[in-house]
Amino acid sequence: MKVVLLKDVAGVGRKDEIKNVADGHALNLLLPKKLAIIATPMAMAHAERLKSEVDAERKIQENLLGKNLAELASVRIEIASKANEQGHLFSGIHREQIAEELKRQRHLELPLASILLEQPLKTVGEHEIIVKVGEKSATFTLVVKAFA
Repeated sequence: MKVVLLKDVAGVGRKDEIKNVADGHALNLLLPKKLAIIATPMAMAHAERLKSEVDAERKIQENLLGKNLAELASVRIEIASKANEQGHLFSGIHREQIAEELKRQRHLELPLASILLEQPLKTVGEHEIIVKVGEKSATFTLVVKAFA
């Protein structure tokens, strides 16, 4: 049975996608829980229109972020966190904190997924943070300072 997904469904697809699923799955799960509707010609046209609008908006956002990446190379952000005498932080610095500080200090909004951080930062000092948007990437310096 062809359905148009109204929400992201794990193992099936993303919102506004047209999927061919088993009849039982559609009738017993997707339709009763309002996760999908039956793919009528009108519903499919509406889903395609919404999907194209979302794609256009995403491209605009990527272009804006790409322009901000050029500015990002010279950025130096400072974060203060509690640390011991050896310079190890009591709690790691995560993507969320980095994005929040970029927004607060430099007025740059970045999606969390674009900040490439293998693991939370746990030491005092300078760290190079890589930001990747689409095919473009940039690096900025994050300075972690300790306070008692």
